[in-house]
Amino acid sequence: MDMKSGNNSPVLADPVPANKSRLGMRSQLLSFTSGSSACSSGSYLQIPWKKTIPGKLDDVRASGWLDAMISSSPPHKKPNKDAGVECSSSDSDAVYRSWTLRYPSALAAFEKITKYAKGKRIALFLDYDGTLSPIVDDPDRAFMSEEMRSTVQSVAKHFPTAIISGRSRNKVYEFVGLAELFYAGSHGMDIMGPDRVSDPVDFSSNRVRFADKQGKEVNLFQPASEFIPMIDEVFKALVDNTKEIEGVKVENNMFCVSVHYRNVDEKSWSAVAQLVHDILKEYPCLRLTHGRKVLEIRPVIDWNKGKAVKFLLESLGLSNSEVVLPIYVGDDQTDEDAFKVLREGSQGYGILVSSVPKETKAFFSLRDTSEVMDFLKSLVQWKQSAANL
Repeated sequence: MDMKSGNNSPVLADPVPANKSRLGMRSQLLSFTSGSSACSSGSYLQIPWKKTIPGKLDDVRASGWLDAMISSSPPHKKPNKDAGVECSSSDSDAVYRSWTLRYPSALAAFEKITKYAKGKRIALFLDYDGTLSPIVDDPDRAFMSEEMRSTVQSVAKHFPTAIISGRSRNKVYEFVGLAELFYAGSHGMDIMGPDRVSDPVDFSSNRVRFADKQGKEVNLFQPASEFIPMIDEVFKALVDNTKEIEGVKVENNMFCVSVHYRNVDEKSWSAVAQLVHDILKEYPCLRLTHGRKVLEIRPVIDWNKGKAVKFLLESLGLSNSEVVLPIYVGDDQTDEDAFKVLREGSQGYGILVSSVPKETKAFFSLRDTSEVMDFLKSLVQWKQSAANL
């Protein structure tokens, strides 16, 4: 891994000259116009939104959202009362084993992975929810175990490691609490590197330099900073409009807004979809994506977790697939953008965390967070063994 001046903390360096926009912000924004304002200009017309009353879902687009909400949130299997017996888990286990023929366990295939990694530098990218911490009903209590934290810390001592999450960067950092990692919040729209005392690289207009509470300088990359006022406005509108629906939780992730419906009665999902749609249609500069029992509203820019992975690899001088093996571990639909980048570029391996069969661009699978921890521990042991040879 390229290090500057022998410092052990990698620099988050933009591979494009500072006088150019690394992301092409002006050209890659979809050019929507509302009145005299356009998304591409960084300004927008604030349209007063009208509070709607939850009721029948009457919009075709919102109806499509409801279908996606249902498909991304499969119900638990229930006993087969008609047959008079409970459904056996053996059938689902057989289906899962069949699925792993296409997406083998990363633990079972560990020797194959490390054989391919021989002579290469591994770069590790990890989702948070459902990968390092279990999925829980209350998003604010998605705590990782101390054993998992210790494992991630050990991994970061041997490999450049980044957490890439839909959560806000500050929230993920609060959960993880390890200063030696890279953090990419809001699906990669808010990237921070490890602490550094100095940095010789010039920052582009989308990057700022600041000091943390201890006075240490850190590197920050924010390709969608101009959208923050808009995101705040939409967040406030969603909080107000959904407060009458029991179980809804709206989360401001700085560069995106998450509307969690995990604790909402399924009969009210259509009302959630309609309310989100009625607000979002007034903001053509924003778009909606689906996660696991969450609706996520993001800026319309050509940026996602896959782009964040590419940016980090390029910034760290690790984009040469001949000498670098990137590994991305994640469980959600939004992680597929990263899996796709690694698969299509033949760069590295995506590992899907799932206990049920899913279509995916990943190469390998892990069943749950405990297997993720076992895999990370195995990487550390492999690296330590190789160093002792």
